[in-house]
Amino acid sequence: MKKVLFIGALFLGMVSLNAQTKEELQAQKAEKQAAADALQGEANALQAQIDALPGWRKGAFGTIGGSISEFSNWYSQSAVDNSSGTIGFTVNGFANLIEDKFFWRNSLNVNLGWVKLDDKNDPTDSEDFEATTDVFNISSLYGRNIAKNLAVSGLAEYRTTILDNFNDPGYLDVGVGLTWTPIENLIVVAHPLNYNFVFAKNDAVFQSSLGAKIVADYTRQIGAISFKSNFSTFQSYEDGDLSNFTWINSFGYNLWKMIGVGFDFGLRSNKQEALNYALGQYDVTSTNAEPTFDNVDNKLQSYWLLGLNYKF
Repeated sequence: MKKVLFIGALFLGMVSLNAQTKEELQAQKAEKQAAADALQGEANALQAQIDALPGWRKGAFGTIGGSISEFSNWYSQSAVDNSSGTIGFTVNGFANLIEDKFFWRNSLNVNLGWVKLDDKNDPTDSEDFEATTDVFNISSLYGRNIAKNLAVSGLAEYRTTILDNFNDPGYLDVGVGLTWTPIENLIVVAHPLNYNFVFAKNDAVFQSSLGAKIVADYTRQIGAISFKSNFSTFQSYEDGDLSNFTWINSFGYNLWKMIGVGFDFGLRSNKQEALNYALGQYDVTSTNAEPTFDNVDNKLQSYWLLGLNYKF
């Protein structure tokens, strides 16, 4: 009986010792975590001071997505024997020179994608990767400060495709006006004097015009999250059919070192592009009226990409 009591007491003592040790370890962990948080707060404060200093700020991040597949004797689909693959990537880069009296902000957005479908039973189909996503946008904004958050500025922005129909169409906006920075990381450009140069083979559809340019850009990193939202619109003074807008958004979440998960999506409205596409699809034998600016269906353009994210 004494042995049983002794073993029981010993067991209870060991349990108590283990519980106490666990509590002590948790307390030590909490102390270390509090110290780490304090050091991280100091590091963030120092980084904020560094970011506020005059000079260049450079960076880039983007998303890579892709998939491959192969089917054999899959009778529920039209191409029962096929192999396919998709690949796409985006790049968002910036190089900004911030000084006390002026700034020079440069940005680049590229979104490219390809798809391949090889039907093994169709010898006439293409075995090449075909371009499906093609976006190229580069801009340069220069400003001289006239107040704390206000500057006189000039902007040059160029947009086109680079895989297919390079510079057909291509858009070059050049204008002057004001740039407002109400909060950190947000830039609002309002240029009432802007000329939208349009380069294209079809001069009957694509026309250059004078108008107003408005751009809003918000770029920020919070911990492991990076995101960028850019809205750019041109409003023609000559004809509303010549106006357009593009809204591009990129998100990235860092999982390990410089790799993470990314998501990109974009919206665009451009009646000139809608009309040019409709004319290309128009069948002259059709009884429907030929597409014009008055009857073309200007649907909202969109794209999205989900995949691995990278950051430099």
